[in-house]
Amino acid sequence: MINKVTLIGNLGKDPEVKHLESGAVVARLTVATNENYRDKAGEWQTVTEWHTVTAWRGLAERAEKYMKKGGMVYVEGKLQTRKWQDQNGNDRYTTEIVAQTLRTLEKREKSDGGSMGSFPTTADEPSKNVGTMSGGGQSAEPAKALPEDDLPF
Repeated sequence: MINKVTLIGNLGKDPEVKHLESGAVVARLTVATNENYRDKAGEWQTVTEWHTVTAWRGLAERAEKYMKKGGMVYVEGKLQTRKWQDQNGNDRYTTEIVAQTLRTLEKREKSDGGSMGSFPTTADEPSKNVGTMSGGGQSAEPAKALPEDDLPF
């Protein structure tokens, strides 16, 4: 069975980050994706779909530090539906994407005004997971810095 979601979109607002009593960190991101098409009259139409993305632990911390409203992001994860009860005791369901990989596709500027390329690179942090910002304690090889026009997607 496969449960995999891949998105490239823009953040609708800054990540909402919570630090839980257990010490875990969770971030909720709102990501917008657009689809453009021509209608029957030949006019271009744009449909925007909003996605809720949840990131845990290190991914959440990095999202809080490096991601801002309007920034373009790359997300890989899985769909998950949670059941909860509202104030009146009614069952409610929320479907979200639980991030396993999270990258900002925005350039960061050095203090001297030079470009550092897309985040993250292995020079930014010595962590094993910094290349893909993978969560869940999974080991990942550090990403090599790629020229902008040589992105793998």
